[in-house]
Amino acid sequence: MGLIQIIITASLLLHGIAHAVALVALTRQSALGRAGHRVTVGSWLFSDAQPRQAARLLIPFWLAAVLAFFGSAASSWGVIVSTDLWGRLAFLGAIISSAGIILAAGVWPGSHSRNRAILNTAVAMVMNTAILAAKIWLQWLPTRWVIG
Repeated sequence: MGLIQIIITASLLLHGIAHAVALVALTRQSALGRAGHRVTVGSWLFSDAQPRQAARLLIPFWLAAVLAFFGSAASSWGVIVSTDLWGRLAFLGAIISSAGIILAAGVWPGSHSRNRAILNTAVAMVMNTAILAAKIWLQWLPTRWVIG
C-alpha cells in the first residue's frame, strides 16, 4: 500500500468517524429534544420542526454518510468489500453528507458552540468538495456517470 492510498484511506476513515460522532449527537437530540450544552440542530426546510423532529429528519443522512465513508475506507484498504468500490462509496458519501449539511443549515451536530459548528461544517464541506472534485475532474468516475 502506497503513501497516497494510506492518506486517502485515513482521511475517509476520519471523515466517517466525524460523521459517526455527529450521528450519536443527533440520536441523543432525537431522544431528549434539546442538545444540552451543545448546539441544537434544526432544518431550514422544516423550520417549524421541533429539535427532536429535526434530528430524526437528519439521522438517515448522517447514518448513510457514516456507512459510505466507513465502507469506502474499508474498500480502499481491501478489508471488507471489493477494492474497486471505494471511489463510488466516497462519492456517494460526499453527496449524502453535503445534502445533510445543507438541510441542517450548516450546523454540525454535536458541536460545543456555534463557532465550532461553523468550523466543523466547513471542514466537512471541504472534504466533501475534495472528494467530489477528485471523482469528477480526475475521472475516478466512468465517463457515462459524468456526461450521462
